[in-house]
Amino acid sequence: MLETDSQFPPQSLSGIDDVVIVGGGLAGLFCALRLAPRPVTVLAAAPIGQGASSARAQAGIAAALAAGDSPDSHLEDTIAAGAGIVEERVAELMVREAHRRIDDLLSYGVSFDRNGSGNFRMALEAGHSHPRIVRVGGDRAGAEIMKALIATVRETPSIRVVEGVVGETLHTEDNHLTGVTALNRDDGKRYLFPARAIVLAVGGSGHLFANTTNPPQAEGSGIAMAARAGAVIADAEFVQFHPTALAVGRDPAPLATEAIRGAGATLIDENGERFLEGVHPLAELAPRDVVSQAIHRHITAGHEVFLDARAAIGDGFAEQFPTVAGYCREAGIDPAREPMPVAPAAHYHMGGILVDANGRSTIDGLWACGECASTGAHGANRLASNSLLEAVVFAARIAEDIHGLLPHPQAGWTGERGSDGRASSTDESAQIARLRRTMMDDVGVVRNREGLLRALDVVAALEVGGPSLQMANRLITAKLITMAALRREESRGAHYRSDHPSLDAALARRSYLTLAEAEEEVAGLTGYADTPRAAAG
Repeated sequence: MLETDSQFPPQSLSGIDDVVIVGGGLAGLFCALRLAPRPVTVLAAAPIGQGASSARAQAGIAAALAAGDSPDSHLEDTIAAGAGIVEERVAELMVREAHRRIDDLLSYGVSFDRNGSGNFRMALEAGHSHPRIVRVGGDRAGAEIMKALIATVRETPSIRVVEGVVGETLHTEDNHLTGVTALNRDDGKRYLFPARAIVLAVGGSGHLFANTTNPPQAEGSGIAMAARAGAVIADAEFVQFHPTALAVGRDPAPLATEAIRGAGATLIDENGERFLEGVHPLAELAPRDVVSQAIHRHITAGHEVFLDARAAIGDGFAEQFPTVAGYCREAGIDPAREPMPVAPAAHYHMGGILVDANGRSTIDGLWACGECASTGAHGANRLASNSLLEAVVFAARIAEDIHGLLPHPQAGWTGERGSDGRASSTDESAQIARLRRTMMDDVGVVRNREGLLRALDVVAALEVGGPSLQMANRLITAKLITMAALRREESRGAHYRSDHPSLDAALARRSYLTLAEAEEEVAGLTGYADTPRAAAG
C-alpha cells in the first residue's frame, strides 16, 4: 500500500476555523455565500474561477421553468439518462429546488438570457424532452455565473479566500474530521487548517485522462483525500465523455457545447456522411454515452469526425455561440463555413465521495458537493446541464445542514500554521503524462478486462519510489476508477465494456468502494501487495 500521510504531522492550535471549504468553483463559492454571515475559509488551488470546470461550462443550468414543462418531466428525463441507477428521491429534490437556486443566482447578480417578452430564453439539449436550459451570454453560462459569484464573494466579509493552495490530506480522529492540510504553491510549505466542518468542493477527475475538457486542477484530489481518510466512494466507474470536444491540439480540449447540436448541427465524417442516424432514433441528440461511443468507433475505424453547423446555424454562429466561435477562430476554423473537428473527451465524473441528500459523507464532519461528490442524482450518465444545477442545490443543502448542526458559529478565523518541511521539487510530468495516456487508452470510452488490468499495472508501477502527495492522490483516484470499472461486468450509461457489451439487470444498482478494498483487490489481481507485475516495467 502506498504511504502518503507522514509528510505533514498535524500541529495543535489554540483555536480552529468554523468552516473550511476546499475548492473555489461554483459549488464551493455558492456554499460559502449560503453560509454567510458564518465565518468561512475557502481554499483554492488557483485564483478563484480560473481552476474551476464550472467556469468552462457553456450551455447553462437545467431548470423546468418554461410553460409546458414541469419538474416531473425533468425528473423523468434525468432518470432515463441515468440508466437504471438514479437515486430517484435525490434527483426529485434536485429538480424541484431548481427555481429557488435560480432565484439565488439572480440575487448574486447573474444575468440570465431573456427573450423579447422578458422571460428566460430556454435552450434544448440532448436527452431533454423540453427546452429547459437557462443560458447566460449565449454559451458563456459558466464564465458569467462564476464572474457574478466571485464579485459577491469578494464583497462578503465573512468569507476569507486563500488562493494558490492545494488540498492534500484530511486528518481524522475516531472517524471525525479535525482538519485539512494544503500545499502553498508559492512557498512550498504545507499548512494545517483545523476546522469544525470541512466541505470538499474540489471538482472532478477529468484531467486524469489525456483528452479532457477539464482544467489541470480537476485531477481527482477530493476523491483521493476522502478515500485515504476512510470515506466510501460511490459509482467511480462512471466517467462521462463529452462527444464533441474540439480536436485542435489543445489541453484541455475546448468544448463544443451540446446546444450546437440542439440547434440542428450534425455529425459527419471526412466524406460528409452522417453516421448517427442508424445508431439511435435521436441521432445527434442521443444521450452523450451513445454519441461518444459512436464517434469513438468511427475514429477507431480510421475516419475523422466533424461537427457541421453550416446549414443549421451558418452566419449566426458567432452570435449564438461566441465562446466556441472564439476557440475556432484561434484554430483557424470558420464554423459558419466549414465543419469543426471533434472527438470525445473526459468531461464529467458521476462518481465520487458518497454523500446523502444533505451532502454528508461517511466521515463525521466532512461534507462534499459538486463534481467530487456522488449524490446518486445522475446515475450512470448525467443528463446535460444537470451538473451546475446539482452543484448549487447541494451546496445550499450543505449550508443549511451545517447551520442546523452547528447553530453557534465560531467567530473569526484562526491563523494557519506551516510546517518546516518543503514540498518535493521532483519533476513528475513524465509520470503524469503516462498516467493520463493510460487512463485514456484503457479506462476511456471503451473498456475491457485486459485494458483495465493493464491500467492497474501502470498505476502500481508509478506508485513505486514514493511519489509526491499530489501524484499519490492522482494514482489513488485512478485506481478507484479502474477497479470499479473492472468490477462492473456489464455496459451501463457512460461505462461501456466491449467484453460485456450488454446491460445486466442484476447489476442495476450503485457501486461502493473504499480504498482499503481496492488495495486488497489489486493485490489479489497482481499477486503482489506492494510492487507491480513485471509486465508493468
